[in-house]
Amino acid sequence: MTDQPRLDPLETTSFFEDARSGRPRVEGTVARGELRPDKLLSSGKVNGALSEVFPVAVTRPILERGRERYEIFCRPCHGSLGNGNGIVPQRGFTHPPSFHRPRLRAMPPGYFFDIITNGFGAMSSYRDRVRPPDR
Repeated sequence: MTDQPRLDPLETTSFFEDARSGRPRVEGTVARGELRPDKLLSSGKVNGALSEVFPVAVTRPILERGRERYEIFCRPCHGSLGNGNGIVPQRGFTHPPSFHRPRLRAMPPGYFFDIITNGFGAMSSYRDRVRPPDR
């Protein structure tokens, strides 16, 4: 039972000419969930610059979804009011900046998308936790 008739990841095989069991992607294919037809929605940028506009119309359901995502992912550090006084900084971690600062209030939406995606300072990337449409 320990020797199953299957190939383990990266195991060599005589079945293929190159002896690799793991096959490369077929040219031109896109993995499930990786299609990004709307560049603005998936990158937060327009022609390489941070977007000055939201990629979708801001509606009540969008705001409610945003609030739900904020409370799950952002509130622990940034706090309910966005003042940077969440439960995590109260426990001794670095305080994030307040969203009420004039500098941050003047930032375009693409800036926040980029920070959520790549992290900044003490904040780690949330690329793997927050889907692009939710950023």
